[in-house]
Amino acid sequence: LLIGETGTGKELFAHAVHRASRRRTGPFVAINVAAFPENLLESELFGYEEGAFTGANKEGKLGLFELADKGTVFLDEIGELPLDMQVKLLRVIQERKITRIGSNQVIPIDVRIIAATNRNLEEMIERKEFREDLYYRLNVVPLHLPPLRERPDDIPFLIQHFIAKYNKILEKEIRTASAPVMELMMKYRWPGNVRELENSIEYMMTFEKSPVLSLEAAPQKILSLNNETGKGCHRTGGETS
Repeated sequence: LLIGETGTGKELFAHAVHRASRRRTGPFVAINVAAFPENLLESELFGYEEGAFTGANKEGKLGLFELADKGTVFLDEIGELPLDMQVKLLRVIQERKITRIGSNQVIPIDVRIIAATNRNLEEMIERKEFREDLYYRLNVVPLHLPPLRERPDDIPFLIQHFIAKYNKILEKEIRTASAPVMELMMKYRWPGNVRELENSIEYMMTFEKSPVLSLEAAPQKILSLNNETGKGCHRTGGETS
């Protein structure tokens, strides 16, 4: 169970766990459970047979648990899982079997489940919003991912990683960030965590003309911190996406 604020990189961490495991040659299948209406979530997770419901694919459909057999299922935002689906997920974890919608056939599965949340599941249990038995089944190995503001030493490495990534995407040849940019980003609180940092680097690289990221290309939200500290960089620009 990965626990951390939005944007701390929980899915990337789940990928890392998968790649470091004996299941690394198997599939990694991710789903954000909050992204699906309750009536579609079950079919996404467990699949369905031909003609199971109106609008169903004529050949039926494999669910994500079947697709991830011998690999890993990543269930993001597990705290948003409806209570009736929590019961079904608990049964899958306990029995290691699934049944497609519209079928009586029980299908054995072999998957690792990594779940993630930015919510306090123990408080949700007290409010009867999350099942206690499911929580303890998922919480075998709890891992807390600290927010970026608590690990500022990671920022320079992440910046270089994102520069390399967006050099390929944007066809740029930017080498690094300037010392003033690096200093400012080390001071910024990053409420959106790693996701916000990545968005900021992409924004800067889109507009930067030189081989080094400069303050002139920084998003206004981050530049405002510079102005507050009296370094006096005056400019108007776009907000971080």
